[in-house]
Amino acid sequence: MERLQKVLAQAGVASRRKAEKLILDGLVKVNGEVVTELGTKVSRMDTIAVEGVQLTKEKPVYYLLYKPRGYISTVADDKGRKTVIDLVPEIEERIFPVGRLDYDTSGVLLLTNDGDFSYLMTHPKFEIQKRYVAKVKGIPTRENLKKLETGIELDDGRTAPAHVKMTTVDKKTNSAIVEITIHEGRNRQVRRMFDAIGCPVTKLKREQFANLTTRGLNAGEARQLTTHEIKQLRVLAETGKIG
Repeated sequence: MERLQKVLAQAGVASRRKAEKLILDGLVKVNGEVVTELGTKVSRMDTIAVEGVQLTKEKPVYYLLYKPRGYISTVADDKGRKTVIDLVPEIEERIFPVGRLDYDTSGVLLLTNDGDFSYLMTHPKFEIQKRYVAKVKGIPTRENLKKLETGIELDDGRTAPAHVKMTTVDKKTNSAIVEITIHEGRNRQVRRMFDAIGCPVTKLKREQFANLTTRGLNAGEARQLTTHEIKQLRVLAETGKIG
């Protein structure tokens, strides 16, 4: 017997937190009855439906996508915009993006149908590091780079410490390229951090997610994670070290 929200997450319906909301909102039925208690436990013999659709347990799958600019990180869009799922039509499982990269940001994006894995990769308490390369307008001062490193005040709170390195300065175009590594995943966080120091981002790419990069992929291409890579990511979330 397992908790209902865990079963929903493992089946790829949503992250465990979102699965809890589905239950509380009365959108989940077990054996034909609406269930709204989070402590409810179910077995393999139970029939579960979410918003009228019966749950079928899929084999968990894990992909790394080199997301190009011009796609949104969601399963579907009510405005008809292209989504990252459109890039992988050959995948039969009901996958969803692990966290998000905004419309104009490219780089490493994980896709899965495993809600528990998604939770491990995205919750700030597990401190999974993500490295970005940002081209910015203006040349950040040493003082401003220090602000990014130690934490900067945004409208939704102070950011956690970051690793920051300015790699290129172009005085002719008044621009710079800065590498920044963070473990949080707030909405448009990197862009807002640079806005806060007066150096707006003109181009942004997530170069690395934990120990994963886009090496070997062209923009728009995806590959399955290896069993070893999946194990490494789980160990990293649980111990803070690559297994």
